[in-house]
Amino acid sequence: MANQRKVMLVQGMPAEGRALLEARDDVLVEECSNDEVDTLLARLGDVAAVTLRTTVCDREFIAAAPNLEVVSRFGVGFDSVDVEALTERRIPLLIAGESNSRSVAEHAVFLMMALAKRSLYFHGTVQGRRFQDRFGTDLENVELFGKRLLVIGFGRIGTRTTAICKGMGMAVDVFDPYIESAAVEQAGARRVAHLEDALPLADFVTVHCPRNAETEGLIDASALARMKSSAILVNTARGGIIEEAALVDALRTGGIRAAGLDVFDSEPPPDDHPLLDLENVLFSPHVAGITSESMRAMAEVTCQNVLDAFDDRIKPAHIVNPEVLE
Repeated sequence: MANQRKVMLVQGMPAEGRALLEARDDVLVEECSNDEVDTLLARLGDVAAVTLRTTVCDREFIAAAPNLEVVSRFGVGFDSVDVEALTERRIPLLIAGESNSRSVAEHAVFLMMALAKRSLYFHGTVQGRRFQDRFGTDLENVELFGKRLLVIGFGRIGTRTTAICKGMGMAVDVFDPYIESAAVEQAGARRVAHLEDALPLADFVTVHCPRNAETEGLIDASALARMKSSAILVNTARGGIIEEAALVDALRTGGIRAAGLDVFDSEPPPDDHPLLDLENVLFSPHVAGITSESMRAMAEVTCQNVLDAFDDRIKPAHIVNPEVLE
């Protein structure tokens, strides 16, 4: 068809999302696989929409696509996208809404529980034929029931983490300057106005806020010094929110008990990063939002976002730069 709009699926797309696009007669689907990304800019001249995973969408990328109408992220973060440059061209940036929120919340709780129960250590004792090492260890396992959790960021993921932990009998404090107390109280939690006042009370701290100018280095040496020596800190949001050098010091000196990290300031972290040598850290490679269910959901939302943009019915909750629609 002469009036087809071309959609470029950068780094591929699960079948559930691609099927939505291919069902439309006015859409032409093209794919750029991982091993073709180096040639991507030369293929953007007639592209109306792109779906992105980790590929950087900067000014050079945007300039190479003069017919670009919409960018749709396969995920909810957009650190790799130059939002200002898109806005200058009045191109909407769309994200996958709540499609992976449950997966990330579950992963945060998994890290909390694994560290509280010292699962890696005990796995090693059994696999290493040291069954009796379960006795006489320096650190005790702890229950989550009755403990106090501080949730930093009460958005899509923070609210789900709160619900899971309330169901396990935890007391939950919430720090989020942009959320009203009524919303937090409705979730059975308590809103705290000042982070420095809440940190000394928390047995567990989970980070769910976006990384921006206000949250960069939010958990620094001063914040870590306020935490209990028995506290466990979990970050499934973005690297850079926790100052990694300060975290290394706190973990080495017993300032806090342990940390669970799915994200890093630089990804992947360099091989000589001191965090990687610590035994009281549990890592995962930025996969909190990746499950079979969330991948299907993100694929469907990512591709539906493209169609919604073509049809002038963008969902307000999915657009990063709504000013382009004014």
